[in-house]
Amino acid sequence: MSAAGFAADKLRRFVERIERLEDEKRELQEQIREVYAEARAEGFDVKVMRQLIRLRRMKPHERGELEELLETYKAALGMV
Repeated sequence: MSAAGFAADKLRRFVERIERLEDEKRELQEQIREVYAEARAEGFDVKVMRQLIRLRRMKPHERGELEELLETYKAALGMV
């Protein structure tokens, strides 16, 4: 196999892997939407759930800094 043929074969394998992963990602995103729909049907506020998930993904010190800054801003605006 020539160098060009080898590079083309390698490129094709990368592209096919990415395509498979993109398909899996779409399937997972659909499943996530279904879970949110179930939660909404049970009376949960999906916007709040999304915020909770975002907070849970943060490192504890980052979350603490964010919450502290949020409290500072709220106090400055007279919201506390």
